[in-house]
This record gives sequence, C-alpha cells and structure tokens, in this order.
Amino acid sequence: MDFAQLATFQAVIDTGSFDAAARELHVTPSAVSQRIKALERSVGQVLVRRAKPCVATPAGEALVRFAGQVALLEREALDQARDGTRISIVVNADSLHTWFLPALAAVPGPQYELHTDDEHYTADLLRSGTAMAAVTADEEVVQGCRIERLGAMRYVACGRPDATAAVLYNRKDQLQHRARDMSEMSVHYVPSASAYIEAIRLGLGWGMVQEWIAREDIAAGRYHDLGRHLDVPLYWQYWRIGSTVLEELTAAVKAAAAPFLRI
Repeated sequence: MDFAQLATFQAVIDTGSFDAAARELHVTPSAVSQRIKALERSVGQVLVRRAKPCVATPAGEALVRFAGQVALLEREALDQARDGTRISIVVNADSLHTWFLPALAAVPGPQYELHTDDEHYTADLLRSGTAMAAVTADEEVVQGCRIERLGAMRYVACGRPDATAAVLYNRKDQLQHRARDMSEMSVHYVPSASAYIEAIRLGLGWGMVQEWIAREDIAAGRYHDLGRHLDVPLYWQYWRIGSTVLEELTAAVKAAAAPFLRI
C-alpha cells in the first residue's frame, strides 16, 4: 500500500475536506484528489463519502484504524531516531565485567540496551537484527556491518594444582575444553562474571581467567597458574548506516579495549 496515499486519506478524514487536507500536507487539492482516487482503485472500493464534511465509507473505516496505527509507528520510529536514540548492543560477559562500560560512559546521550552472550555467539544477534553492534569472536563480517579488530583477550588456566573439577560460565563456554582434557572432570556452571572468579578463588574448581585478573590473584596467592593460556581475538561489528553515534561509540570501544587486550 502507498503510504503517501494512506496519509492523504487520513488527512481528508481528519480535516473533513480535500482543501483542508491539501493545506495540511502542503500539496494541491488536485494532488489530494488524485491520491484518494488511486487508493480507491487499489482497494476496489469507494473510501471517502464526498460530503461536508468528508467521512469514511464503511469500507474506509478499516483504513482509518490502519492509517492511525501506521502514523503511531512512524512517530515512535522518528522519536528513537532523534535524541532518544536507543542502541542495542550484545557483548560477552567478561568484556562487560571489565572494560566495556567505560566506552558507553564516554558517549553519553543514547539509551543503551545491552545483551550478553558467549563471544562466539554474539554475532547471531547482529544477523537477526536484534543488536546494532556486537563484541564478538566471529571474524566473518555480518552482512550490512563493518568490523574492527579490538585485540585478543588472554585467558590463563588458574586454580589449585590438585583440582578435579572445572568451573564454566555456562554450557556455551568452551575455553576449558580447549585448554585441558575435561573427560575425567566434574563441572560447575557459574553464570556470573564476578561469581565465576570468586568460585575459582574459593577452590570450587579451576577455570580460565582473564590475564590481568589472574596476574593479581596469583601474586596474592589466591590460586596458581596451571601453565596453560588461550588468546581469544575480539572484534567490534556494527551496522554500516553512517550513524554519527555509532562512529563515536566505535572510537570509544577501541580506546576502552586497548589497555586490556593484546594487539
């Protein structure tokens, strides 16, 4: 359906005449008449009773409701596109727990909606359109997006040398499986970035800890370095739409990540 024709139809019903609708839309009365006739041809029904005032016919009444719904959605979209911009971002829990929030604080103004997922799955929300940007381990560029390499997050295997259990964030977490043979180990799932670290400190099991946290804890004697490490490359992918806010946020994300990630 032609939305210009639909908006013209709504203006005629709201104002009660073709002339008043023309003034509201800043077009000629002839243009209003042509749009209404074209709309009526497309639906095969007379939609406007030409009277004083103009009113919708029974066939046009359904379109009055539909036109109002479309206008409401349009206003909401425009509101979000202005100062009330809402930016939806998906980020892995470790980045969110450590370096990511200062990037958001550096770009005030937008409303942020954050989602968390394993870094190997975060790009899925970009593909689905749920998120506008993502911190991800996926180096395959999502269609319609730009990609920036942030660096590599190093994880160190930490815990007690005699640990027979492993601590994982959730069932998507495969870092421990990549670092050691897990076939003979029991597993604890602790889906909180801070609680995950605390579980290893308390001896619940061993796990993969971000390098800078591990360095401090090992020096303090909270647990041991078990002699394995893994580097996980991270990327920033975001919609390629020429948005000033997304460009500013990209610069802030790169600056915030730099002290925590290896080049």
